[in-house]
Amino acid sequence: MDLIKEIGGGVSIAITGHIRPDGDSIGSAMALYQYLDKQREKLNLLKIDVFLEPIAKCFDFLKGTDNIIIINDKDSLNDFKEEIYDVFISLDCASLDRIVEARNIFDLAKKTINIDHHISNTNFADINYVIPDASSTAEVIYGLLDNDKITKEIAEALYIGIIHDTGVFRHTNTTKKTMNIAGDLMSRGIEFSTLIGETFFQKTYVQNQILGRVLMESQLVLGGKCIVSSLDTDIISLYNVTLSELDGIIDQMRQTRFVEIAIFLYEFEHNEYKVSMRSNFKVDVSRIAMHFGGGGHKKAAGCCMSGSSEEIIKKILELVKEQL
Repeated sequence: MDLIKEIGGGVSIAITGHIRPDGDSIGSAMALYQYLDKQREKLNLLKIDVFLEPIAKCFDFLKGTDNIIIINDKDSLNDFKEEIYDVFISLDCASLDRIVEARNIFDLAKKTINIDHHISNTNFADINYVIPDASSTAEVIYGLLDNDKITKEIAEALYIGIIHDTGVFRHTNTTKKTMNIAGDLMSRGIEFSTLIGETFFQKTYVQNQILGRVLMESQLVLGGKCIVSSLDTDIISLYNVTLSELDGIIDQMRQTRFVEIAIFLYEFEHNEYKVSMRSNFKVDVSRIAMHFGGGGHKKAAGCCMSGSSEEIIKKILELVKEQL
């Protein structure tokens, strides 16, 4: 896809990522924003707006994050409810329900573009550029940019996206191409070790506390092949953590020896849970997530489900058993 050609002379661009934005969603959005922003005059762009839910503080250093229009709820978008953008670009979203509060802006746009890497993507836009073999949406974005125009700051954003979706190159979605791209980004002078340490591994004291609680209250089931744990809203409130601060818990659970699949769910509203699943070997968790209206990858997927945590875990385990 020729990104500049698809923008097609539009003067107003809207960019968004998925709800509860992770490193890939944020990194991809900031890289694309910077790339277009540097070419405002050449492309005659009058307006470039990035819409995201609140991001974790560790990403605040990325250039352009201070221009993000934070969407907490529909009220925060009142000033944009009748805004008609020439182009709306969705990043790292497998389906329209992942856009949530920005959906109305998407619907009003003259042209929509969907850039993603999820195998479960529903191709919901006018132009769909989905590369399931890519490690991350950041990797897809890298391939769309003029290499000569990738600055150090753009390289930082792309590198963040790649390391967060590959688990710092540990996951099986890491390919030779991924490593070559990472090497090129490193050659731009980015502080790659610091980026990894401060955005992926480093946690606050409270994050470590709640991780400890999740692990203490976890259970091994299915003969030790599956580890499960959950958090309800009372516990989340007790520790006073944001939902974005729960990122990384599922990956730590997956490190348990002899475990095939890890399942972590947290309650974000009464009896409404966000479910994250990670597989180490043969279980395709994307199939399970899609069964419940979610999506993702074979080794990493998620969905939202209603009911008690016990009921939800029971339903998921029934599908896990079919694959074990």
